[in-house]
Amino acid sequence: MPKKIYTQILKDKDTNARLGYIDLPHGRVETPAFMPVGTNATVKGIYHDKIREIGYDIILANTYHLYLRPGMEVIKQFGGLHRFCSWDRNILTDSGGFQVFSLSGLRKIREDGVTFQSHIDGSRHVFTPEKVVDIQSIIGSDIAMCLDVCTPPGIAHRNAEEAWRVTRLWAERSIKERDRLGEEFRGHLFGIVQGNFYEDLRKESAQVISDMNFSGVAIGGLSVGESKEDFNHFLAHTSQFITEEKPRYVMGIGSPDYIFECVENGIDLFDCVLATRIARNGAVFTDDGLVTLKKAIHKFDERPLDENCTCTACRKYSRAYMHHLIKCNEMFGGMLATEHNLTYLHTLLERIRQSIREGFFSSFKKEYLERYYGKEK
Repeated sequence: MPKKIYTQILKDKDTNARLGYIDLPHGRVETPAFMPVGTNATVKGIYHDKIREIGYDIILANTYHLYLRPGMEVIKQFGGLHRFCSWDRNILTDSGGFQVFSLSGLRKIREDGVTFQSHIDGSRHVFTPEKVVDIQSIIGSDIAMCLDVCTPPGIAHRNAEEAWRVTRLWAERSIKERDRLGEEFRGHLFGIVQGNFYEDLRKESAQVISDMNFSGVAIGGLSVGESKEDFNHFLAHTSQFITEEKPRYVMGIGSPDYIFECVENGIDLFDCVLATRIARNGAVFTDDGLVTLKKAIHKFDERPLDENCTCTACRKYSRAYMHHLIKCNEMFGGMLATEHNLTYLHTLLERIRQSIREGFFSSFKKEYLERYYGKEK
């Protein structure tokens, strides 16, 4: 069995929200935690030093993209991704399964693996469960995800069942490859729950993956175009069948309502590109909702983005200046907004952890969401 990496400190009295920490090769991560996305070994629009300064202990990178560029030969020469990108804390890498799923007509899934064409130059490649584990071993991932079959909403039960069957087979093969590598594999392998939007398949998948020889469990197949109601339902349905002994992870979650929903259902880790993507387009998080900086109402506004925020933008600049930078498409505007959004989410998770610790998570969630979604500016 892999080493136990998750410790639960306490559980909320009214919900499944829980407080804990995950011990990883590059340090401890307090949970629940949000992870900034650094697809190409860089979180867009911000220095790694600034991400450390904000307080993040883990970021996400993408196996598919790193495999294509710069390639494993380059990363191997540097002894792994940490040295290559000068990040001395933890890195989670996804398997590339979602990116391959997104390629649609450019890939073909078989039981032995998936054949796909590069979105860069059209060259053909093959990912097998073993190869994906090997790639993440070269990367030096602190958390590595096994290859899975991601499916869209609306497919027939028989197709969802077949996708889960292949996902299970690939999970077993991923474990065998990790064990074969032995000490060469320095991180921790997570399994992925699938089953599409069918309760019976979700239950079976959650129970099987939980019982397998993984260090953690991710809930896959959510945030793939389904309604918010379906997301909430299948998140709650699935999470109840996942062991509490291992960390739980949901991919692609980054807005406050989804974050609170995940935390309430006992999820420990989540990530999303939303914070950095909207920042580059001039939208920033505040307790009073999303602020769209391109709007003319900010042209003469001398207030900071958020009076309680400690980011550079809020300490030094006005909304009027931020409005000017965004309207002029200045790179500096996107950088400041990115730092703000990542600072805001890190602080929000600190507040959530405090609410769990002090026993008022449910009331905090209610009051926060009522204020945040009450208006947009």
